[in-house]
Amino acid sequence: MVIGAAVVLFIASFLDYFDYGSTSVDAPNSWDSLGNAIGVYMVGVIGAALIVLSRSQPQPRKVVGLDLAQFGVAATVFTAWSLFWTIIDLGQIDAGAGLILGLIASLALAAGAVASPLLPALKAPLAGAPKPQAVQPPYGGQPGHPGQGYGYPGAQQPSYGGQAPAFGGQPQQPGQPDPQQAPAQQAAPAGDFTPFWFAVPVARPLYGEDGSPSPIAELAPGTWYLAVEQRGPGLIAQTQDGRRGVLQDTTGIQRG
Repeated sequence: MVIGAAVVLFIASFLDYFDYGSTSVDAPNSWDSLGNAIGVYMVGVIGAALIVLSRSQPQPRKVVGLDLAQFGVAATVFTAWSLFWTIIDLGQIDAGAGLILGLIASLALAAGAVASPLLPALKAPLAGAPKPQAVQPPYGGQPGHPGQGYGYPGAQQPSYGGQAPAFGGQPQQPGQPDPQQAPAQQAAPAGDFTPFWFAVPVARPLYGEDGSPSPIAELAPGTWYLAVEQRGPGLIAQTQDGRRGVLQDTTGIQRG
């Protein structure tokens, strides 16, 4: 919408600015007065270019604390405001096609520029904008699906000479009982625990280590957290901001 309105505004700058009817006098366009062409029409076109440039960057570029899109919005509103009062204050002179079309284009341009950060339908990234990258597990691991990823508690995964290690335990050797049949609340010895990264399939509360019933944080899907200790059937997890607490529900977590 912004790009299309800017193109129409640029074309309108070459059309007749005034309309003298059937007289033989050639009607001027905005380029016969650089104050109109550069100071009004091109300000709107440049504003649209700043908006498009800002939306094409992974991180908005800022000038004197304001990003380019904010400068662009201000420029488009200025152009629409100037053309609106110009066409009202013409007096006995009729507005030409360039002035009328320029006003319509500038109003559409300003509306699109103002609405872009407000309406979800206009927030879609441009075709040339970089796509956000998927969350990757730390240390070069590969992402997976809950219940299927590496290190998932109880997942059956092949290993050399035996079965996949149980959650927090030792690799299963041939002839040993299936660790999944052991009670879920059986905790591994503290000395055998190795810290690991994990992600939760759904949002889950993190409780304080002092046993408080109120959660101190919420673990969100798509984010990796560090398990630093095993506490009964749960885990002592550390968030990215350094807070530690007990994750009581470890079902379905994915290890990194």
